[in-house]
Amino acid sequence: MSDNPIALIVLAAGQGSRMQSDLPKVVHRLGGVPLVGHALAAGRAVEPERVVVVAGHGAEMVRKAVGKLDPEAAIALQEEQLGTGHAVLQALPLLDGFEGRVIVLYGDTPFIGEDTLLALSSHPADVVVLGFEAADPGRYGRLVVGPEGLERIVEYKDADAATRAIRLVNSGVLAADASLLRALLPQLGNDNAAGEYYLTDIPALARAEGRRVEVVTCDEAETLGINTREELAAAEAAFQSRARARALEDGVTLSDPATVWFALDTVIGRDAVIGQNVVFGPGVTVESGAEILPFCHLEGCHVSSGATVGPFARLRPGAELGGDVHVGNFVEIKNSVLDEGVKVGHLTYLGDAQIGAGTNIGAGTVTCNYDGVGKHKTLIGANAFIGSDTMLVAPVRVGDRAMTGSGSVITEDVPDDALALGRARQVTKPGLATRLMQALRQKKGQ
Repeated sequence: MSDNPIALIVLAAGQGSRMQSDLPKVVHRLGGVPLVGHALAAGRAVEPERVVVVAGHGAEMVRKAVGKLDPEAAIALQEEQLGTGHAVLQALPLLDGFEGRVIVLYGDTPFIGEDTLLALSSHPADVVVLGFEAADPGRYGRLVVGPEGLERIVEYKDADAATRAIRLVNSGVLAADASLLRALLPQLGNDNAAGEYYLTDIPALARAEGRRVEVVTCDEAETLGINTREELAAAEAAFQSRARARALEDGVTLSDPATVWFALDTVIGRDAVIGQNVVFGPGVTVESGAEILPFCHLEGCHVSSGATVGPFARLRPGAELGGDVHVGNFVEIKNSVLDEGVKVGHLTYLGDAQIGAGTNIGAGTVTCNYDGVGKHKTLIGANAFIGSDTMLVAPVRVGDRAMTGSGSVITEDVPDDALALGRARQVTKPGLATRLMQALRQKKGQ
């Protein structure tokens, strides 16, 4: 990596009309997170001192998404979309005082790799353009390279037959020194059919001043841009394929790789086992040696070594599973900590709870954590036994080694070592069932 400081500008102002959506294009999700999150995540490889995202259409939605993904990123507003050069110009005031290299990325181009960004950040040229050898150059702008580097960028409509035969094309990604951008961006003209100010004119302006302009190349797959729903679906397939391959290479067992879906930030340790039809939302860490059985959905949670989850379990944000915890079928856990060795076999909801080590939670248990206004905490101690079909009305505490009887509604704290019963006394009426059924049949017959 270069010793020079790095700043990122991520262009995310476009509407994306071809998406046929009311949402800004960059907030559509890929790998569980908004598209712009991929550019921000990739940019972390160069350890930027500053990050600026340029928003325009749906700016408030973009601001909200970026705030969750990278709270330190600044937002520049491009109120009128007048081209990529104009967008970068809107970001410059937020880089006041910054002296170093600026890399311009696109919020709808999610696959730029770490090595590529490092090459852009460390190249000694004054301006560096990212290009790629296209299998089908189509209508891309061609990069004409000579002995002294990049000579010019020629748009398809302006290219002659010889230039159109060039397969080295422009990705739109560019890196340049901040001081040079400050000098050149105001010089951009808009004498073109669209009346816009194009960032692709910067290399020519730089060469006119005797600056060195070069090309860094990457694989074409890194430059995949997303403009339509079909392209978004293709990008999702490509992302999942890479994520699955990476997990297998890292020593994770995937019973049926094609049915496992990852998020951008999914972390799974080696020797973990992932069953069929498992979906990882954002913010999931699964430690080495844990097992996620088929048909589970996990988001914003942590699963420790030796734990087993599923089948058919749901872990929601804030779920923290300690070592050797077992969460079984049709169990939902949200914002709860389960200490080592807790067993939650089936048909249970635990929300806003703290469960002590070695405790057993019976089938059908529910923490009644919401009173219609606020959420409340349930605390269960170590080595407790919660009987099946127990309703724990929070706020409530069940002590260490305490028990609740099956079918109980627990509304008061239960001391350590105590048994709590919260159910009505059973009343038995001999012969009444038969008489009732006879009466019902007679009534129906009438």
